[in-house]
Amino acid sequence: MSYNIAMDGPAGAGKSTIAKKAAARLGYIYVDTGAMYRALSLFFLRNRVNPDDIEKVAEKCREADVTISYENGEQVVWLNGENVNSLIRTEEVSMMTSKMSAIPAVREKLLSLQKKLAESENVIMDGRDIGTCVLPNADVKIYLTASVSVRAKRRYEEQKGKGIACTLEEVEENVRMRDEQDMNRPVAPLRKAEDAILVDSSDMTIDQVVDEIIRICKEKGLK
Repeated sequence: MSYNIAMDGPAGAGKSTIAKKAAARLGYIYVDTGAMYRALSLFFLRNRVNPDDIEKVAEKCREADVTISYENGEQVVWLNGENVNSLIRTEEVSMMTSKMSAIPAVREKLLSLQKKLAESENVIMDGRDIGTCVLPNADVKIYLTASVSVRAKRRYEEQKGKGIACTLEEVEENVRMRDEQDMNRPVAPLRKAEDAILVDSSDMTIDQVVDEIIRICKEKGLK
């Protein structure tokens, strides 16, 4: 029997960082679904695919292969055999991902891989619709959030650390736009599952959030 933890929340809430650390503590596999969508979005950007051209998107999906592997304990995202870890965290890819992830053909491309992983392994999977669509029967569901200003500051510091030129105001506007897109997209919009536990990380350190996630999991009987 495998145990599944679903973690959803808006951009910049810290889902990837928290899920990765919690998975290490629990000995689970961390599945970064957002990275998989980002890799596919990078493919579309490189091929100049317009997200409004649904037929073209569906056609090009067949040419993209996105996989995840672990090397020395680190997740590696592969796009057609290329390690794209360092290429999928730009603002351009972020905005494309928000648009592309609402397209049925894109979702179908990645959904089967995500479900297959969850059926055979103990996983923590994070994204926008894990608890509502991908793993509706997950043993534990977490909705991780933080205020817009806190999320924008985190993303700004992350971009600055990578040498990407931007202003805090620009990043905050992008975060607001991303929230608007994610929460109002027609397919699988971002929302808190009815049985998800809300965790607001605005005034918490990373370790405090991880501790809270572990506490919730143990309370639910996960090992």
